Amino acid sequence: MLPFTLHLQDGVPVSDQIVQAVRKAILTRLLDDGDIFPSVRTLSQELRISPTTAHKVVSQLKDEGYLASRPGIGMVVIRPQLPSREERLAHLETRCRDLIREVAELQLGFPDAVEALRRAARAQNLEETPADPRPTGTETAPERSEDEP
Repeated sequence: MLPFTLHLQDGVPVSDQIVQAVRKAILTRLLDDGDIFPSVRTLSQELRISPTTAHKVVSQLKDEGYLASRPGIGMVVIRPQLPSREERLAHLETRCRDLIREVAELQLGFPDAVEALRRAARAQNLEETPADPRPTGTETAPERSEDEP
């Protein structure tokens, strides 16, 4: 059994989806520093992908600093420093596109998507304040009501 979850989607290269799933597993500590990573053969068999694709995944993760080769052990997970806020936001962007696509299919609007996110955040006891309070340069001044001076 693989130490990460994967839900394959049409239109996105399988290798990219696997790399994304492994990155997420490492960032969320499902896979942690020093954990043994499945071999190319195991990836190939468990995911029913070609050994070439599995090798590509392992090579990319190794090149990006998520895996390291240990003699006598194989590949092990290396938990890199937390990526920048921009990199973490980019990681979420794909999932957000999927959400927005589904919102449109359900004939809902952007405010409905925001409400769904708020409800999900409350269910997870996640505060609505940003984890990184540094400005991104895209903030706007809060709207003032007519009653305010």
